[in-house]
Amino acid sequence: MRFLWFNLDCRDSAPGVAIALATLGIFWTCLISIYDLAIVHDTFTIASMAAEREQNLENFKKEGHSAFVIGYTGEIGKVLVKELDEVKAFKRVVLVGRRQTNITQKLGAGFEERVVDFDNLDDYKEAFAGCDVGFNTLGTTRAKSGAQGFVKVDHDYVLKTAEIAKASGCKHFLHTSSQGSDKNSSLLYTRTKGQAEESLRVIHFDRLSIFRPGILLCDREESRPSESFFRTVLKPVFYFFPTAISTPTEVVARAMVNNAISPPSENRTELFENKAIHMMAGNLKPKPEDMVKPVKKSAKETDDNQEL
Repeated sequence: MRFLWFNLDCRDSAPGVAIALATLGIFWTCLISIYDLAIVHDTFTIASMAAEREQNLENFKKEGHSAFVIGYTGEIGKVLVKELDEVKAFKRVVLVGRRQTNITQKLGAGFEERVVDFDNLDDYKEAFAGCDVGFNTLGTTRAKSGAQGFVKVDHDYVLKTAEIAKASGCKHFLHTSSQGSDKNSSLLYTRTKGQAEESLRVIHFDRLSIFRPGILLCDREESRPSESFFRTVLKPVFYFFPTAISTPTEVVARAMVNNAISPPSENRTELFENKAIHMMAGNLKPKPEDMVKPVKKSAKETDDNQEL
């Protein structure tokens, strides 16, 4: 039998193929187990965001907050807007984007859409005026926008938005990143995501919440062949280890809203890995023994950044 440029004898190659598949299976099992068994730091605080959602929402509404959302036409952004429309946590929500979509016609009162040019965002500062909370779900891919275009959208646009928002009075910025983000990574995607996180930290919001979801589970309108391939191949993993490396977009959106309406933690920067996102959304129940209320730190002991 000929396979690609190899001439194979099935009788000779079968044991080797079986060994290779078994080795690959063991590798993936170990890798997924590491992610699935990852420790969620401060389980009490994260789980409380889901458990106390209704009380937090009631208190938050009384304070009269306003928010903006960038990236609201993306997969996470669309369900985030839907979630915001359902809970009505904000008296005003500004949807900031590059084109008019008329989405507000399908939403309740308090939503408005503002069209901006992200390459000249200084000319549109008024779009962020009065918003004390900001949601970022903006993102593209290298395949769609090229390497430079990807960096421009996922780093430059995000950073410029954050700078203008901070100057306009934004206190809490919620940012969607990605599992595996690392500013020192050799891969463009994870390196850019990590560098964006690092850039946001130095802006010094009163509260910065960074979310690192795994492979997003959704029905995309745009075609992403590589992502579709991995979603298909990894379906058994998603089924048996649902909180390890995958996250439904609805879970990310719900976690972001639960975080936005919750009282701030002691840390100015909150970093939520995939498993913590599931727990914050109420999609993963904590073990009773993990529900230990953290000891309040002094101002000197409080870390500026805390991985959760």
